[in-house]
Amino acid sequence: MEVFLPIAEVSVNIITIFSLSTIVGILSGLFGVGGGFLMTPFLIFLGIPPAYAVANEANNILATSVSGSTTHWLKNTLDYKMGIMIVIGGSIGTILGILTFTYFKSIGKIDIVISLAYMYILAIIGTAMLVEGVAEIDRARKKIFLKKKLHSHYWIHGLPLRMRFKKSKLYESIFTPIIIGLLVGFIAAIMGIGGAFILVPAMIYIIGMPTKLIPGTSLFVTIFISAIVTILHAFNYGSIDLILVSMLILGSIIGVQCGQKIGEFIDSTELKTLLAILLLGVGIAIAYDTFFVPDLIKEADFNGTRTLGPFSSFIKELSKDFPIQYGIISIIFAIVLGVAAAFIRKFFSGLRKKYLKPAK
Repeated sequence: MEVFLPIAEVSVNIITIFSLSTIVGILSGLFGVGGGFLMTPFLIFLGIPPAYAVANEANNILATSVSGSTTHWLKNTLDYKMGIMIVIGGSIGTILGILTFTYFKSIGKIDIVISLAYMYILAIIGTAMLVEGVAEIDRARKKIFLKKKLHSHYWIHGLPLRMRFKKSKLYESIFTPIIIGLLVGFIAAIMGIGGAFILVPAMIYIIGMPTKLIPGTSLFVTIFISAIVTILHAFNYGSIDLILVSMLILGSIIGVQCGQKIGEFIDSTELKTLLAILLLGVGIAIAYDTFFVPDLIKEADFNGTRTLGPFSSFIKELSKDFPIQYGIISIIFAIVLGVAAAFIRKFFSGLRKKYLKPAK
């Protein structure tokens, strides 16, 4: 079932987009990592221009982050003070990332920059996960247990202006979370990802936060960074397509909720190795597509004479004439769906506990 995207000006298959976003959502919920570094390349492979893939996946990440963050808010597993410090750095990093994005777009190199960024990032992450996964499986087989040093000291811990974070029971320089946020925001603006693959390890090994507070705080930070990325892309480039975003959000939210539930019942150690292989495979595919596929002149699906439906015409005109309002609408749409998904999950979870009590 094909549908035309009025902003990206390409046709896509609804079932394919929805299915892929659901699968990536399941992986995100199962492994606790953002799905942007998988979904954005998939969108590019489906023919969506990289600049549009980045912007729309950022809006999708906003919705899933709101959904997950609301769940953690209900459980009181969030450190708002730490999150706000990271958001301050993330806001600066996002603006710098958008300026970088604008520069490469102006010289016509943004597509190659996005492809190269994904190629290297996926290769690094995939290799690291594969090595760690194989090592975990080997240790489990040999019944070897290692004590890991949770908090090492680096130069960043010697920075001034220390602040007490009561929720996390930490006494850190405010520059530590701000610098981490700056890096995450910069990457998010260029690649259309939430940055959890950087933020979560940084929270564990650099900041030293309690494990139970990390997922919720990470999602809390991602909300603001993704919202800034969304509105800046909408204002500067008019690249947010609400039809594409709707398919991505619905599939991702369903997938994340399912993935989190599946994760409660299975050991994901061996599955992490499969995820690592998948990441490496996607990275190799991007490299092949970038360097070895001959450059072909692709005809635009939209030639200016195609008749758009009333809703598609409305979206195109709204994006063109009122870019800031359009970006805000996209953000509100993502937030409403994300919050609704969290409360629906809580409602059904309550029903399950009430009526499906285990037999004594």
